[in-house]
Amino acid sequence: MDAVAQQNKKILAGWRPSDKNYLCAMQILDGKKTAQSIKDELKIEVARLANEGKKIPHLAAVLVGSSGASETYVAAKVKACGEVGFKSTLIRFEDTVAEIKLMDKIIELNNDPDVDGILVQLPLPKHISSENIINAVDPDKDVDGFHPVSIGKMVQGLPTFIPATPHGIMLLLKHYKVDTRGKHAVVIGRSNIVGRPMSILLSGNSNPGNCTVTICHSQTKNIKELCLQADIIVAAMGKPGFVTGDMVKDDAVVIDVGITRTADSTKKSGYKLIGDVHFESVAPKCSFITPVPGGVGPMTIAALLKNTYKSCIQKN
Repeated sequence: MDAVAQQNKKILAGWRPSDKNYLCAMQILDGKKTAQSIKDELKIEVARLANEGKKIPHLAAVLVGSSGASETYVAAKVKACGEVGFKSTLIRFEDTVAEIKLMDKIIELNNDPDVDGILVQLPLPKHISSENIINAVDPDKDVDGFHPVSIGKMVQGLPTFIPATPHGIMLLLKHYKVDTRGKHAVVIGRSNIVGRPMSILLSGNSNPGNCTVTICHSQTKNIKELCLQADIIVAAMGKPGFVTGDMVKDDAVVIDVGITRTADSTKKSGYKLIGDVHFESVAPKCSFITPVPGGVGPMTIAALLKNTYKSCIQKN
């Protein structure tokens, strides 16, 4: 039994008879299964490209330092490339690397015709400007969707690379046919990686989309009241268990973007992953909810692969 199934079983076991109406209504947005279906489709497409003698996608990942979390994330992305038949290259630097040396490598990858996508794993050491490095990536290879050109096109509704996590969330909502039209969405968090692009996508004239969006952040004084008005909540502030059951109205859709490592001696890894949503109290009230792990995380990788594939076929 995978982690998602175990978590769901735990929640269901704790429900009381009075909660049966929620038992029938609540559905897990299973990012693991949805991501696998996307990877299966990409694998078929890559095999077709190979059979036709065309170029297959190539993702180059740049990792600075040896952070446990970053190592895990990059390893998962490289593994996913192998599963679908992509080429992948992992470039490592010590956390003391000079910014100019890292910049030189980005330029080298920009000029390599075999590389379709460039991923620089964040965060970077404090002495390196993330903004400078992101801006150095060729927008045509910006499969993370962080470059100002990519963001600008997204705001205008033009074809571009969508930031991987928001893109993955939209793919998940679409897969489960979650009705978002005319809904009130509350996005908690205003980062350029998740919160802001998520608000733009949800408010766009698309399906999923067409929401009325409220953005909350650390200076918002009435977050609970706003969340209680929300049909859709996207929690992306990095505070474990922040969203609790008393903040969520019945039948809400809750997307948990948070993922924080906390020590747990009972786990083989020595840690467990906790989301921004208190799953046990929130899940019984929801129509749809993502688990942690197994929700948004796998979809982020699936979206990254789709962006890399898109970059590749534009050259074929």
